[in-house]
Amino acid sequence: MVATTFHSRISACFLVCLLAVLSFAAMPAVSKMPEVVGVRTGVNGEATRFVLDLTEAVDYEVFTLDNPDRVVVDLSDVAWSLPAESHQLNKGVIDGFRYGTYEAGTSRIVLEVNGPVTVRDAFLLEPASGFGWRFVLDLEPGVVVPVAEADPVEPSPVIKTVTWDGPPVPGDKPEPTKPIIVLDPGHGGDDPGAIGISGTYEKDIALTAARELKDKLEATGLYYVVLTRDTDIFLRLGERVELARAADADLFISIHADSIADPSVRGAGVYTLSETASDAEAEALAQKENKSDLIAGVDFINVAYDPVTTNILIDLAQRETTNASSEFAHILTDELTDTVKMRGNAHRFAGFRVLKAPDVPSVLLEMGYMSNVEEERNMLDQAFRGRLLTAVVDAVGVYFSDHPR
Repeated sequence: MVATTFHSRISACFLVCLLAVLSFAAMPAVSKMPEVVGVRTGVNGEATRFVLDLTEAVDYEVFTLDNPDRVVVDLSDVAWSLPAESHQLNKGVIDGFRYGTYEAGTSRIVLEVNGPVTVRDAFLLEPASGFGWRFVLDLEPGVVVPVAEADPVEPSPVIKTVTWDGPPVPGDKPEPTKPIIVLDPGHGGDDPGAIGISGTYEKDIALTAARELKDKLEATGLYYVVLTRDTDIFLRLGERVELARAADADLFISIHADSIADPSVRGAGVYTLSETASDAEAEALAQKENKSDLIAGVDFINVAYDPVTTNILIDLAQRETTNASSEFAHILTDELTDTVKMRGNAHRFAGFRVLKAPDVPSVLLEMGYMSNVEEERNMLDQAFRGRLLTAVVDAVGVYFSDHPR
């Protein structure tokens, strides 16, 4: 009787395990996000072929932009597994390309081309002959026309309405009493920003620094802090300004890392807004940063920016904001000078589009030059960033001691 019961239990256990295995096998496989694992180009006569190697099929849309000439490919969300040097790809009509997350659920590729092009074809190839899924794009020099026989695709990216509900307010207080600081990590998504000596992307360093600065500021218990982006996504310059205003920000700090042709140039710098640049280098930097929308494939000429973001310095109502921005820039420059190497004439100014919130004191912080070996290494070092960002926290404290909310 004991033996029979024992064997019955063994049989029951075996049956349960078998059913579990069969049930698991019958479960549908969890689908993975398609991954881009390779990229290549080829030239045949005047035609240039651009190919992406994929792990799965994707949805896509192709359109062209001019001034400057670009071809934009929007894909359903994908993961990127490409080497850092992929952006240097150039062959035929293609001078280079950028890629990354554009908006939630969408990835974007921007092909920089050396003149007007015709998109002759765009299609997916199923796995065959040892290859996996492939996205193929065929380009030829010439007048831009729609893809194949499809209806023309208008280059009109959706303009998001950015809103923010404000920081949590304890009790029944009608508004927060702590100053609200908006931190803006520069670039993002398919706009990598400057690229360092070792291939480091400015967008990644800026986001890491912004997150760390947010933690340091919040640790004081004195401020509410908002990030314009907390992931690797693309934001238009106008959207960053809109976010600062929607948050009712008391201070806006845009965080960047510069690059220049001369690898010996070093030093952090602080910039504020002016329609007249302080010097040629500041003017060149502003022009480069203001091209962020173009790099990401957005034709900002056709985007309806809020009129208050243009010619704000001629409006007398903006003088207070301009003066406050300059005041914080001077404080920040002084604090940083005691901590890190600074450029000569460390506080500069130029027409930075991202600093054009008319009612929010705003500065742009360049943490250093990624084109300099030592400074790129410093910015990748958490201890160095900690010292630099602590100086920023100290400057914020000095500023708000005279500007309580």
